[in-house]
Amino acid sequence: MTQPLTSSLNGIVPLTHLGLIRAQGEEATKFLHGQLTHDFALLGAGQARLAAFCTPKGRMLASMIGFKRDQDEVLLVCDQSLLPATLKRLSMFVLRTKCKLTDATAEFALYGLAGEPAAQALGTGASPWSKKDLGLASVVALYPAGSQPRALWVAPAGEPAPQGSPLDPALWAWSEVASGIATLTAPMADAFVPQMLNYESVDGVNFKKGCYPGQEIVARSQFRGTLKRRAYLVHAAQALSTGMEVFTPEDLEQATGSIVQAAPAPQGGWDALVSMQVASSQEPLFAHAALAEGQTADSGQGVALQLLPLPYALKEDI
Repeated sequence: MTQPLTSSLNGIVPLTHLGLIRAQGEEATKFLHGQLTHDFALLGAGQARLAAFCTPKGRMLASMIGFKRDQDEVLLVCDQSLLPATLKRLSMFVLRTKCKLTDATAEFALYGLAGEPAAQALGTGASPWSKKDLGLASVVALYPAGSQPRALWVAPAGEPAPQGSPLDPALWAWSEVASGIATLTAPMADAFVPQMLNYESVDGVNFKKGCYPGQEIVARSQFRGTLKRRAYLVHAAQALSTGMEVFTPEDLEQATGSIVQAAPAPQGGWDALVSMQVASSQEPLFAHAALAEGQTADSGQGVALQLLPLPYALKEDI
């Protein structure tokens, strides 16, 4: 079981695995509003958006955190493994819109803040996806890991780094899993509608906005009861990896889910976010076995998974 966070989850860490897409121009927010799952038309200076970029079939090609740098400039933070393909596909839809998309990764420094550095930067009571500007730096409040506040720090390259002691990158990776907010990476692209990663429960989808690619499928999953998967937090004594298929002990031939994101846990073992088929009660078809790489269903071997509580409530209208 996950234990209370250790004091070691306290400090700053460079986030070199993340990249930035810049949308710039007088119609930048209008363009993004028509492409992503959240409302960018009403994006305020003190807000950020968790959002997904989907195929016409509603499958997520990338997850991202977006915020304004100024009135005509929006930055989108996503995993580096997905940035080139995401930028290329988004650019296909710009056409005559007054918006220019570029890879701005080299122009900015990104840091993760946990514990005291996050609390000092954000102030008390900052809600997830709120944003605060500190000079040229933008600080976005993330979902906490346990009781520890966390934040994303984005500033132009060359600006002073945020204040704080160095944080082990492995601890930050674990905090991302423990927060319950899945960041999509290349192995999992085109595999999930947003609700399969609980995005509707963590303010990653706006169902009142206008159309975007996949909007009809996403809405149908929400309101017609067609969603069959949810994201859950699990713990294992052995190593887990992104893309590992998940099975039940009763059926080692038909996968019921997959590991979306995993990291070593501070208390030992591994924690992971797994997207699993659900029963009518919204409980997962419980995964007692995840087949490790190189194993076969016929072997009957696997990694035992223990279900942990999510750090937020799931919406019940699925």
